Amino acid sequence: MESERMNEIEKMRNGLLADFTAPEVQESFRYCKTLLARFRTMSTYDADYRSVLEQLIPGIPSTTVVVPPFHCDHGHGIRLGEHVYINAGCTFLDGACITIGDYTLIAPNVQIYTPHHPLDYRERRESKEYSYPVTIGKDCWIGGGAIILPGVTIGDRCIIGAGSVVTRDVPSDSLAVGNPAVVKRRLNTPEE
Repeated sequence: MESERMNEIEKMRNGLLADFTAPEVQESFRYCKTLLARFRTMSTYDADYRSVLEQLIPGIPSTTVVVPPFHCDHGHGIRLGEHVYINAGCTFLDGACITIGDYTLIAPNVQIYTPHHPLDYRERRESKEYSYPVTIGKDCWIGGGAIILPGVTIGDRCIIGAGSVVTRDVPSDSLAVGNPAVVKRRLNTPEE
């Protein structure tokens, strides 16, 4: 079976039940948390801000900004496009990949979760969880305090209202608000 040959990080990235106490996962946590401790003491104007950010989120474009404080589990599961702006106090739990498209704005205190615990309480007692990717398209605006749950895809040019809890996919060119978030209207469509 293919999953038997995967390490626990590979299982996480592939939506399989993964043991977060495995040495490779714990080392990933340790590396990330050490960088985050440094990052929390910085501003975007500090000389070493960019070098710490690039260690935390490998491949981050030079046009993309993450304002401290910022919280994540691994960092290497975060994929950010050009000109993305992530404001202060955001939490990205990146067991699975979190992908954010170009020119997207993330307001303060937005939370993006990919981990999902088993539904059966007996299984939750074990140190295992699933992770499902979150994808946010280009030119989106995610309002302050919004929460995006595991497995959600938000299309291009969307606005998610402040404080919304996104539990389902949101199609491109939509304004979604509420708990749970629902599409209130279409955006960027020609006037009739």
